[in-house]
Amino acid sequence: MNGRLILGCTIVGLIVLVGPVAAFFAPDDPRIWQTHPRNMLPQLDHWLGTTALGQDTFWLLSWSVRNSLMLGVSVAALATIIGVAVGLLAGYRGGPLDRVLSFVMDVLIVIPSLPLLILLSSMTKGQTSLLAVGTILVIFNWPFPARQIRAVALTLRERDFVNLAWFSGESIGRILWRQMVPYLRGWAAANFINTILVVVAVEASLAFLGLSNDNVPTIGTMIYWALKYQALIAGRWWWLLPPIISIVLTFVGFFLVSNELAERLRVNPARAQ
Repeated sequence: MNGRLILGCTIVGLIVLVGPVAAFFAPDDPRIWQTHPRNMLPQLDHWLGTTALGQDTFWLLSWSVRNSLMLGVSVAALATIIGVAVGLLAGYRGGPLDRVLSFVMDVLIVIPSLPLLILLSSMTKGQTSLLAVGTILVIFNWPFPARQIRAVALTLRERDFVNLAWFSGESIGRILWRQMVPYLRGWAAANFINTILVVVAVEASLAFLGLSNDNVPTIGTMIYWALKYQALIAGRWWWLLPPIISIVLTFVGFFLVSNELAERLRVNPARAQ
């Protein structure tokens, strides 16, 4: 393991430790207001102080990171799985099926998802659930990997090892899974991680604009409430800085891991059997 991969894994591990792991040990629900004295500086009882709403900042941060990562991982997993499956099928089969699937991909690619999410949030008066946001993000994120996978599948289907598998009587499913997927696993892993970052960024953007469900703690909504209660002007850095640092570390850590995984999991197509 080189230095960049070690650093990336360390940062991601820290984010997971502070978020999903620590959230299970929260002594109370950090979403409830006025459970602690307000605007307390970091101290032994409150590691990151408290907010102007009487919430413990550390536990609020842990819940926020957990929810943001859960949304990102769920959307990224579904979008990557759908994209790889559809792209491989379209590229390998070709013909009318390829034309239909390619048309669907092109239509969804040219439609921007952020304006649609903003419109949906406006219609629901800023109470759009994470499930609805995640569903829309899956719909508009699977065509990107599918398009790229289709291009790779068009070349792979002409390879000798794929033709040999076909002449040997293997089914289309087995050919796609055993002959093509191993060649694409590095790319799929990198796309999965990159999609996590896209989802986290989109959710944070919606929350920053006040268009997300502000009752659900995420990194974005935490920044939103801090700015709404003038944490920057009042100098309450312990409320505003933790979510900002968390989202920066999330991007840096996952970016480093993504690059290294894509490099290490790259397979020679002649050996992808």
